Amino acid sequence: MLVRWYLAYALSYRDIEKLALERGLKVDHSTINRSPELEEAFRRRHKRATVSSLRMDETYIKVKGQWMYLYRAVDKEGNTVDFMLSEKRDEPAACVLFIKVIGSNGVPEKVAMVKSGANKAGIDTINRTLALLFMMGGVFLQIDVRQIKYLNDIVEQDHRFIKKITKPMKGFKAFHSAESTLAGIELHHMLRKGQHLQAGSQSIYL
Repeated sequence: MLVRWYLAYALSYRDIEKLALERGLKVDHSTINRSPELEEAFRRRHKRATVSSLRMDETYIKVKGQWMYLYRAVDKEGNTVDFMLSEKRDEPAACVLFIKVIGSNGVPEKVAMVKSGANKAGIDTINRTLALLFMMGGVFLQIDVRQIKYLNDIVEQDHRFIKKITKPMKGFKAFHSAESTLAGIELHHMLRKGQHLQAGSQSIYL
């Protein structure tokens, strides 16, 4: 219950601690974010199928007093495809996100993004790899990049829910706890959007 409050509403750790005390529960606010199973839950999710046209963007998250980058990808309907927290905003980080997206959802036909040189370079690297695979006998696949700002409005709007929840937290103390907590927030956001389907014993409770 406490974890669900923390992930679903704009509450700080100390807010959760106070709410728990009102219900006769003694909880140390510093332990609430210790939820590595949330990352696993996100990865084993049962989603509705995503479409082949994606939007990707990054937003800022403070970790250990430093701004880091939360890369996020959604489809044109606003469904969450994947996310990744990175210490850097560069071509390798963009490549890692695209590799994760391809691993869980296949190769998209189109990706919309703002005019970011690093993100475009990441797609170019992926396209070169896909071309090499084609030359080795694979299927010809290439990702079309569309750097048109209005196409990315949907992912920028989707950032707002994540930022609404993380803002009262005033930053994370450690990278790994930020990753786990963000996975839980993303998972809850997907539930709100109706993306998750229950599958046997793998139902997820928050």
